[in-house]
Amino acid sequence: MQSGKNVYDGWINDSDLIGTHFRYGQTIALSDFMAGEGKDVTNPGLDINDFIGRSFTTGPDKKLYQLPDQQFANLYWFRYDWFSNPEYKTKFKAKYGYDLGVPVNWSAYEDIADFFTNDIKEINGVKVYGHMDYGKKDPSLGWRFTDAWLSMAGNGDKGIPNGLPVDEWGVRMEGCRPVGSSVERGGDTNGPAAVYSIVKYLDWMKKYAPPQAQGMTFSESGPVPAQGAIAQQMFWYTAFTADMVKPGLAVMNADGTPKWRMAPSPHGSYWKEGMKLGYQDVGSGTLLKSTPPDRRKAAWLYLQFITSKTVSLKKSHVGLTFIRESDIWDKSFTERAPKLGGLIEFYRSPARVQWSPTGNNIPDYPKLAQLWWQNIGDASSGAKTAQAAMDSLAAAQDSVLERLEKSGVQGACGPKLNKKEKPEYWFAKSEKDGNIAPQRKLANEKPKGETIDYDTLIKSWPATPPKRASLN
Repeated sequence: MQSGKNVYDGWINDSDLIGTHFRYGQTIALSDFMAGEGKDVTNPGLDINDFIGRSFTTGPDKKLYQLPDQQFANLYWFRYDWFSNPEYKTKFKAKYGYDLGVPVNWSAYEDIADFFTNDIKEINGVKVYGHMDYGKKDPSLGWRFTDAWLSMAGNGDKGIPNGLPVDEWGVRMEGCRPVGSSVERGGDTNGPAAVYSIVKYLDWMKKYAPPQAQGMTFSESGPVPAQGAIAQQMFWYTAFTADMVKPGLAVMNADGTPKWRMAPSPHGSYWKEGMKLGYQDVGSGTLLKSTPPDRRKAAWLYLQFITSKTVSLKKSHVGLTFIRESDIWDKSFTERAPKLGGLIEFYRSPARVQWSPTGNNIPDYPKLAQLWWQNIGDASSGAKTAQAAMDSLAAAQDSVLERLEKSGVQGACGPKLNKKEKPEYWFAKSEKDGNIAPQRKLANEKPKGETIDYDTLIKSWPATPPKRASLN
């Protein structure tokens, strides 16, 4: 994009860059392209309304900039067989006063983590842990947090797919202009909810995860739950499903059904109804203006082919990364559902809209995303406190926003920083305006744990496809 040269004719690019694409003006708006220049090469049967992620690839101008090609969510994973064990259920209720089940809030997650790590301790002679994560200061630590960890804690404002005016990165946007990341500029990157999210991340890894987790990267930690010694994991990508249901694994039954399940993520104490609850990755077809028109049309034909209904259904069965409503509700997936650990039930549920990618508030994803692993890595390594690390991150993001503002390269929707004010000014303003972020620090960040029975939750979701008018 920076070179203006046509390196490739088409791209599969995460929708996390939607705020980047619509601002820099170098990306083709597909809604315009399909109605104009590319109309003669647009498949009449493409059925844009069938794509479940189209709201994620739409700019504030309401134009579609990218076409989803694969999607996966970040959910809660747990050992259904252990959670169903009558002895464990009795012991848990006796200690905590509520049922062992899918945690609704972080308090319950923490209680369950403590229970399996310190009360159950061993199962069939194997040491077990109530939590799994990774902490090495490495680029993969970045998406551990940009992939909506802060939103799960309750950072940002209400809004689907992303909070407005403040999103889950803590960046405030007024109109279409980002105006600040730090609390003193009206953002929430270093506010109490964000700091709480980092404190919990650090505490749980230290107390309840295997000792080697602290030094692991994303790719090193990914296979660990399948080895059979982890009771639950809050930050688990559904992209792992295909590898997690292979016969012979310690977490699979002899009949081909999993011993585990996935469920909606629990939320932190700052979270409010109406906020997003987690992350969904959406790799998307993207066309640039630097591509010659004939080659752009050829790329568009190919992008339509790999997302066409026949191809998409086959891809969904192989990779389990759904992009179309018609795939999710295909009868072949009704048949496969019992062997996929809740994946189909989740994607058919109304809950799925609360899981979304990075949104329009982020004006330059590459420049801002790289700041996260470097700064939070200082907290993970113990070099800084959680508050100091998030203060540094917020300042670094404000610095990038300031440089973008001075360059003027993003035009009328580019950043325009708010002047600094005392935090109290912004706390009071959000309350007066009826918004959430930034929130004041809660007196009690660990309310009573709350759980829900997994089978009851699944039965509460609809068993028939939504009407087209209400698709998300």
